[in-house]
Amino acid sequence: MPNRSKYFYAIGLSYKKADAEVRGHFSLSDTAKQNVLAQAKQNGIESILLVSTCNRTELYGFAEHPFQLIQLLCVNTKGTVEEFQEVAYVYKNKEAINHMFRVGSGLDSQILGDFEIISQLKFGARASKKAGLLNSFTERLLNAVIQASKRIKNETELSSGATSVSFASVQYIMNNVAQISQKNILLFGTGKIGRNTCENLVKHTKNSHISLINRTKTKAEEVAGKFNLVVKDYKNLQEELNASDIVIVATGAENPTVYKSLISTDKPLLVLDLSIPKNVNEDIREHSNITLVHLDDLAKITDDTLEKRKTYIPAAESIISEIMAEFNAWLDTLKFVPTIQAIKHKLTDFKNSEFNTQRKKLADFNEDQAEIITNNLIQKITNQFAHHLREDSNTSDESIELIKKIFQLETTNNV
Repeated sequence: MPNRSKYFYAIGLSYKKADAEVRGHFSLSDTAKQNVLAQAKQNGIESILLVSTCNRTELYGFAEHPFQLIQLLCVNTKGTVEEFQEVAYVYKNKEAINHMFRVGSGLDSQILGDFEIISQLKFGARASKKAGLLNSFTERLLNAVIQASKRIKNETELSSGATSVSFASVQYIMNNVAQISQKNILLFGTGKIGRNTCENLVKHTKNSHISLINRTKTKAEEVAGKFNLVVKDYKNLQEELNASDIVIVATGAENPTVYKSLISTDKPLLVLDLSIPKNVNEDIREHSNITLVHLDDLAKITDDTLEKRKTYIPAAESIISEIMAEFNAWLDTLKFVPTIQAIKHKLTDFKNSEFNTQRKKLADFNEDQAEIITNNLIQKITNQFAHHLREDSNTSDESIELIKKIFQLETTNNV
């Protein structure tokens, strides 16, 4: 377990208080994530887990003060501490544990029941472990969160129906564009959201005029091959933008990839930006024929599927409570460990002192035999204390205090 003077924190910001632009300021690129891990190591932080998605950026870690984690985030993004303080949340110990459960279970997602976040948590944990920054506490917590997520998926319908950012975007198009099957659709960017959107487009629009563009053409060709779509060259982006009726941008770039000067068409053009940071510059709104819709606008679409999902929240929360109780029980046993170890050390000191006395008194003192007997006794006595503390968890704090007083022990507790 970590140093006893340190606490477990969850710090971050999400769609709840930070709009897409602000979330973009705090978005962690792969390079930034590596920098955070390297700096955390230098600063003596022993466990940290990073998550950065289109809906949230979060750091889970041990620190003496949350500012240590906040600073790591702000130094490695475009965001400032002042901006962070306006929109952020900081959870400590049990609250931080509870927050990770809600996030990992889809209860805190922008679209309720969207489980994409759990793979992001796993990915973050792998990166931390590789950097030697994932302690047994964080690893055990994450495994408990994964367990809760799996049970919620299997035992409830919280994630039933095709509702996600990619589905919401297709739903928006179908609700707002007439004769959708006749329209030219361009998908720019074939990452995970791009691929999911593509699949939903093909499934729901019955449209055979869908083109794909990606900086790396081979990636676009992989996706296109699966759905029998057309791939265009990245160098023809401007031409394709102006030949389209609908453009979906999911490029995941650090700066805008679509902007005002690229647009020359006069016909109506619907542009959906599914990227964080925003990949479509707001200046394209200056063209009166363009409708720009962002991720946050899409997430506000609440349909029957989402309403149905809400009825499963109590069942999901019940599963979380059950698994969190198991985790907290394990956590509670950890606070016994320093006391049990201190008892063992104290009894060993008594033994060593008694051995010194007996050596002087007895010429034929059988030290080896005495060692075996006393060690067995010490083990049995400490086991008895450990058993009592585990079984009587309601009064364990009072028991620990009493034991400390009797044995004159010096220990401190943690989370």
